[in-house]
Amino acid sequence: MTQSDGFGFGTQIRKSPYFDATVRWGAKGFSVYNHMYIPRDFGDPEQNFWNLVNDAILCDVAVERQVEITGPDAAKFVQMLTPRDLSKMAVGQCKYILITNADGGILNDPILLRLAENHFWISLADSDILLWAQGVAVHSGMDVSICEPDVSPLQLQGPKSGEIMRALFGDSIMDLKYYWLREVDLDGIPLIVSRTGWSSELGYELYLQDGSRGGELWEKIMAAGQPFGLQPGHTSSIRRIEGGMLSYHADADIHTNPFELGFDRLVDLGMEAGFIGKEALRRIKEEGVSRKQVGLVLECEPVKGPNTTFWPITKDGGTVGKVTSAVYSPRLEKNIALAMVSAGSSELGTEVEVKTASGPAKATIVEIPFYDPKKSLAAS
Repeated sequence: MTQSDGFGFGTQIRKSPYFDATVRWGAKGFSVYNHMYIPRDFGDPEQNFWNLVNDAILCDVAVERQVEITGPDAAKFVQMLTPRDLSKMAVGQCKYILITNADGGILNDPILLRLAENHFWISLADSDILLWAQGVAVHSGMDVSICEPDVSPLQLQGPKSGEIMRALFGDSIMDLKYYWLREVDLDGIPLIVSRTGWSSELGYELYLQDGSRGGELWEKIMAAGQPFGLQPGHTSSIRRIEGGMLSYHADADIHTNPFELGFDRLVDLGMEAGFIGKEALRRIKEEGVSRKQVGLVLECEPVKGPNTTFWPITKDGGTVGKVTSAVYSPRLEKNIALAMVSAGSSELGTEVEVKTASGPAKATIVEIPFYDPKKSLAAS
């Protein structure tokens, strides 16, 4: 989908507060995520990758809509939505969580932000959790209010992002820890800032709380970042696959459970609190999984872009799984992929064949993440 006069499908697909600014700064193509346009093309995606890993990029991720949960029972209600134990989550802290249904299937893998004792934001991947949460609340008997607030994040990501934040907010912002948040304002623009992002690099998310000031905020950040090489950009498929980061609907969906993804750490079956899917996940853990997520290195010419279909994986003539996300990494000089394969074919070093868009290719199962496995860059 490309920019043109009379752009768009109509008013049913929403434009973010930064939409006009991204077009001014060179956005050429958009996708749709959470019923909103997201810029996906600022030119060469490989250059976007190098901008991210060498300097910094600013991304419109207002599509990460917030589900706001408030009220006396907010903490109890949020715990019911996720198998991750939140009992020690402090005010001002963020956590990566899974939201599961009664069968243990993953509905979303958002970031949870705790703004106050009884005030949470669920910062969403691409699915309708507002409706899910409101539906759960109807029959919960809990005193909660659930809405989508006027909150629109930007991602400032890359090794220079800290210096750009210092230029914007002063030295005090530098002690913001990984996966923590802070309420700030920028020349009267109300923001929540967190040390989070979808890049596996040092980065920040700036949650704008007044959509009328989106263009103003974008321009202020770009101006502050100019001396540091800041470029407008989009979330990098190359970098997120290198980092083993999931894309919901691609690498996980309602039919995927946490144990297939190796996310045992995000499931606490021993905690006293109940959560949706607890019994199903207990049964799945006891029985074991029939498939697992793995990494692949593909032996073929560099793929020309991310896969747009699930590529079948075969071994000894039989289908054993599918590639969910594939891309060429110019840094690793390899085709790398995330895949879901049968448990019996998931051992490291296993050789398989992948039916790529350009023909069959040999591939080997390897460890993930492919780069910086301890996330030292993001957490430094």
